Amino acid sequence: MSTMTKLTIAAALTAMVAGSAVYAAGGPGRGGPRGMQIDFSQLDADGDGLVTQAELDAHRSARFAEIDADGNGDVTLEEFQSHAQARSSERAAEMFSRLDADGDGVLSRDVLEAQGGRRGGGAMLERLDTDGDGAISEAEFEAMKERFAERRGGFGKRHGGGRANR
Repeated sequence: MSTMTKLTIAAALTAMVAGSAVYAAGGPGRGGPRGMQIDFSQLDADGDGLVTQAELDAHRSARFAEIDADGNGDVTLEEFQSHAQARSSERAAEMFSRLDADGDGVLSRDVLEAQGGRRGGGAMLERLDTDGDGAISEAEFEAMKERFAERRGGFGKRHGGGRANR
């Protein structure tokens, strides 16, 4: 297998893993593999240490209102996509800021490659190449996707990679 092919495979796998990490690392109020991640204080609107049904309903209504840009009570595909793109852009900016240790607004190739695999694509190739032939077969690739899905409690198995519609 040529060096270019190995680098291409490593880059693709790194992008996939990094993309999953960005999604999973959304933080408070952000989507993750198990859906919206929120902390208690976001639900306990009056700060009394208790979350009531009214507070849960208000939180749910506020989340819907964020998506329903025109306030008509329905969410169109365009509104849904716009909301998702805005959240994705926010997360990308947050991740970029964390990676940009010197604050110069530029990420080097070394920084990005270290983020994707910590030790480069070679370690990932070794981990996924279960038969030791120096390459990743389609079966090994699919097995890796299944392992990632299992770690996320089934995330990625339904509806083309998303959560079940609730």
